[in-house]
Amino acid sequence: MKIVIAGAGLAGLTAAADLARAGVETTVLEARDRVGGRTHGIEVAPGRWADAGAAYLGDRHTELHATLAALGLKTTPTTMIGESRFVLGAGDETRPGRFPPLDAVALGEMFDLLSELTASVEADAPWLTPEASRLDGTTAAEWAGENLRHPDARLFFPLFLGEMMAADPARVSVLHVAFYLRSGGGIRYLNAFEGGAQQDRVDGGAHLVCERIAAELGERVRLGEPVRAIDQDGDGAVVRSDGGEYPCDAVVVAVPPLLADAIEYRPGLPAPRASRHTAPGCAVKVHMIHPEPLWRDHGLSGWSVNSEGPLLSTVDDSPADGGAGVLTGFVTGAEAHRYAALSPERQREEALAQASRVFPHLPPPIGFHVTDWLHEEYSRGCYAALFGPGDWIRHGPHLTTAHRRVHWAGTETSTEFFGLMEGAIRSGHRVADEILTRYHTHGRSL
Repeated sequence: MKIVIAGAGLAGLTAAADLARAGVETTVLEARDRVGGRTHGIEVAPGRWADAGAAYLGDRHTELHATLAALGLKTTPTTMIGESRFVLGAGDETRPGRFPPLDAVALGEMFDLLSELTASVEADAPWLTPEASRLDGTTAAEWAGENLRHPDARLFFPLFLGEMMAADPARVSVLHVAFYLRSGGGIRYLNAFEGGAQQDRVDGGAHLVCERIAAELGERVRLGEPVRAIDQDGDGAVVRSDGGEYPCDAVVVAVPPLLADAIEYRPGLPAPRASRHTAPGCAVKVHMIHPEPLWRDHGLSGWSVNSEGPLLSTVDDSPADGGAGVLTGFVTGAEAHRYAALSPERQREEALAQASRVFPHLPPPIGFHVTDWLHEEYSRGCYAALFGPGDWIRHGPHLTTAHRRVHWAGTETSTEFFGLMEGAIRSGHRVADEILTRYHTHGRSL
């Protein structure tokens, strides 16, 4: 049996590894000149790496932890020692913890409303949620306008969505927001460092996961081969890439929905993978590099929340064993679109000017990196695709339904930990099991 997989991110490589271990002839075609998809490492000092893409994990991410153990990789805690900085409105404030200096009752009411929505979602089938049509037809911005009365809640809501899911409230349905929070373990878990989904990072960088899986797969992984078309009939399929044609028994498409729809399918798909309302995750990551985490000398954790951009939040992503101080800034939501359109010079100028206001004791950084996921050709956004009004009703029931011999993987196909590395890995295991069950019995093709 021959299987071709489009996409060498966590989902595609996980599926490939499972199939290869089962004795299946597997080929992975990757459009980029690297593996990893939306995990990506940048070297910020000799032998020291920062995560320009997906970065964090928690104890509930059991499949990711199992993968790390199998690959001989370890985790390192996300450092949150010291006070936080908040620049919200006219003034700024330094205080312990991560709760912003806003009206606690108003934010509590906001989180209570979100928790009620989250609890109502059918996690395995969001489109079957009570009042799904209404919730899916309402943007998060519209929901906030109707339900959040206090100005502090209205101020904080887009910052919260930006941090949690890199979303512009005007571009995402409230059903998707509620599902995302439910899928990821709930608001408290997703939002927490210690004991939560942001507790740890992969020591050395999350990109090492895909690099090590790819190394084990060897020549089965082929870079620089974007898939352009997939033809199929009753006898098999042919995948056509920039590098050639690959006859096979079945195909796994392990790329985000917007990219999956860019492939030509013959016969055509019965329903598209995305719509005009499906938006790319609105994220740009900025890394400011110092010789060491100098903010700690001033009793600061590196964490900040800011109501004005470009850096809507920052976090200390310094390597655990020293060698560099890495202050990561997150540019999300509508601000990501504005910032991504600037020249590199203007991006640097704006980010450093803001960092100097938030952390006035810091000298200029010795290194500066911008990773623009909005314009990344073979990602179309990060953390994950954002399902806009009507998307769950239209596309949800079909996300994992095979199109004849074409099967689907990727974090957007997972109703568990959607948008996270854990969701991608779980989808890879799922699709490998699906293929082995359908096409392979006792070592022979059906």
